[in-house]
Order: sequence, then C-alpha cells, then structure tokens
Amino acid sequence: MIYKRLGDYIKPVNNRNKELEVTTLLGVSIKKVLMPSIANTIGTNMKTYKIIERNQFAYGPVTSRNGDKISIALLEDFEKAIVSQAYTVFKVIDEKEVLPEYLMMWFRRPEFDRFARFKSHGSAREIFDWDELCDTQLPIPSIEKQQQIVNEYNTVTNRIQLNQKINTNLEATAQALYKHWFVDFEFPNQDGKPYKSSGGKMVYNEELDKDIPVGWGVERINTIAEIIDGDRGKNYPSQEHFSEKGHCLFLNAGNVTKKGFNFLNISFISKERDELLRKGKLQRNDIVLTSRGTVGNIAFYSEIIEYSHLRINSGMVIFRPKNNSYSLFTYSLMKSDSMKKDISNFMSGSAQPQLPIKDILRIPIILPENKSIFSFNSKSIIIQDGIEIKKKEKRSLIRLQNLLLAKMTQVVPKPQAV
Repeated sequence: MIYKRLGDYIKPVNNRNKELEVTTLLGVSIKKVLMPSIANTIGTNMKTYKIIERNQFAYGPVTSRNGDKISIALLEDFEKAIVSQAYTVFKVIDEKEVLPEYLMMWFRRPEFDRFARFKSHGSAREIFDWDELCDTQLPIPSIEKQQQIVNEYNTVTNRIQLNQKINTNLEATAQALYKHWFVDFEFPNQDGKPYKSSGGKMVYNEELDKDIPVGWGVERINTIAEIIDGDRGKNYPSQEHFSEKGHCLFLNAGNVTKKGFNFLNISFISKERDELLRKGKLQRNDIVLTSRGTVGNIAFYSEIIEYSHLRINSGMVIFRPKNNSYSLFTYSLMKSDSMKKDISNFMSGSAQPQLPIKDILRIPIILPENKSIFSFNSKSIIIQDGIEIKKKEKRSLIRLQNLLLAKMTQVVPKPQAV
C-alpha cells in the first residue's frame, strides 16, 4: 500500500438552492460535525446557498480563526441540507474506491489539522485552499480494509454515545430526586410518605417569600461548605511550568464543562511547583465551580476519578463540604435550576463575567434538617457512582477512538508532508 493524492479521489460540488427546495441550514463546527446554523438569515437570499447531500463534505478554508482545527465535516444525518457559500462542498468520485466515512476519519486526525495549518497561507487571513486539500497524501487500502477500519471506529463511537445517553438519564434522575425532596418538599416524612402532600407543616419564610417545611432554615452555602479559591501570586504557574505529564493535574477553564470534568486536554505541574502553592488543591468529594469567564460550570471530584492530585486555576472556586454526608446534597444544590438562576443574578463584570466569593456568600439557600440531607446523600451516591463509572468508560473509549485514528498511518511509512 502507498500514499495517494486525495485530489484524484474527490471533486467539488456546486449545486445552488435556486428553487429554494432545501430549508435545513447547517454550519460546520470545529468539532467536525454539521450542525444547525445560528446565523441570522433574515433578508438573506437563500438561493445562493449551496446544497449538500448525504455522504458529501463541506469545509471552511479559513484556518486562522479556528485555532488548531480545520472546519470540515461529512453530512450523515440528513438527505439534503444547505450551507453558506463560504464553504466548499465536495464528494468522493467513486465510493467503491474510497468510503466517505474512511475519509472523514482521516480528517479527524490531529495530524491532519496540523498539516492544514502548516499549509495555510495568506496575510489578512490564512486559508487551506482547495488545491492544498487535493495535494494531501493519505493511505487508501482496499475497500474491504477501509470498511473494517470504519466499523471498528463506529463501534467505539456508538459506545460513547450510549454511555452519554445513560449518563444524561442518570443525571436527570439525580436532579429529579433533589427537586422532589428540596424544591417540592416531598421528602419522606417519618412514615415514609411525601411530606408536603401528606399534610406536613409549613412555615412562611420572609427572605424567600414562600413557605418552607417547619424546622428548615435559610442560610448561606458557607454554613455547610468551606469555599476555597485558586492560588495567586508569584508562585502561580506560568506557561513554562506546564507539561503533558507530571505530578499534579492543573485544571483550566476547558477542564470543567457543563457536563462536569473533561480530562481530554490536560496539563500537569511538577511536585515542586505543586508544593509552592498554598490554595486550590482538591480533596475527594470537593465540588468545583467556574467563577470567571464561563461562570457556573460544576464538577464533582469523586472517589472514582483516577487522578489523585488536582488543582484549580484562579478562575474557579472549590466547595468543600464540612461533613462528607453533605457532599452530594451540596453538589445537587449547585447544579439545581434555582442555583443556576441565582448565579446568573449575582454575577458581576462587564468585559469578563465573574462570581467572586463575596457574591457567592450573598446567595440564600434552603437548609433542610440533617436527617433529610443524610438520607438524600445515601440514595444519591448510588446514582453518582454510576455516572462516574460511565464517565471513566467514556474517557477510555475516547482514547481508543484516538488510537484508531492514529493507527491509520501505521501500515505504511509516513509521507514527508504530514
């Protein structure tokens, strides 16, 4: 098998939406998927937009705005759609020679992104044009081998999607339980029946302007958790202190997302640098909140997470429950819809949104009596352990997915251009 020129296997497609027959407008994301466009198209002449059909590709040649990624994707979820004129649409000439799914795997490789950026040119903006794309060299094995590679990749991808679906359901279950007990006040009474609907006594709270169960109070979150911010000052790590391996994982903004921790692009600091820092070291059962820039993302540092040394950067804060039995109550509280609304209301900053600790301490929380908190924690831990196990499986599957992409070049020598 030898490397072959991509341009011999693809050709451009330039079908315009002249009859306005297609209304589904898609854009290419840097995650290399075609997704619904958010562009304002009011007053736009949609007749000039390009039609893309299933198993055809679209790519944006401008690379300077996308960091390390080139925007390129394969249409798989629709029979037809339209994309902006700024995209180049192309297709495989003969699918008996090259499978579109195999080619898309090649485009997902980080090495392809680096190659595209290296080959990009231009002064005002850098582009990876059609000629450069056509000059790309890649291995093209037999169609049977291509299908085998695609099948292996899709098996892993489907497992990842299934894991995500299971976790979405588990997280919804955990939040539904929290809402049922601590928002709707239907926690079990002493007879095991829903408190409020079984006639449980309520009392008016002036600060919240609503009734809450008798015996419950309104406090601030530092009543149940210590709030710790990231370290600052002369010992704070700078770029030269980070590496791909090391003693302590140093979390940045991209490592705490709406779905919790993301350990795909991580940096480490040495043990010596770690020991110079005074604050921001995580302990098991800590909750992390992003407090600057993208404010409000939450993650839980459970026992199942494999990293034993983690630190937050200065754009996050740690909530450390004063009693481990408060941990999942605190985590569910921070993820609740009411807390999301409060975080939005108490944010400050114009150029960059932020939520300083002093403002976090202004947010009122309903504090149940300990018996309900402890009971909730014991029920939630089963759900949370299931979530963390699935997340760990997902990280392993993504590593396997990346390995499959890397192995595409191992059957033949690398070309000099890549």
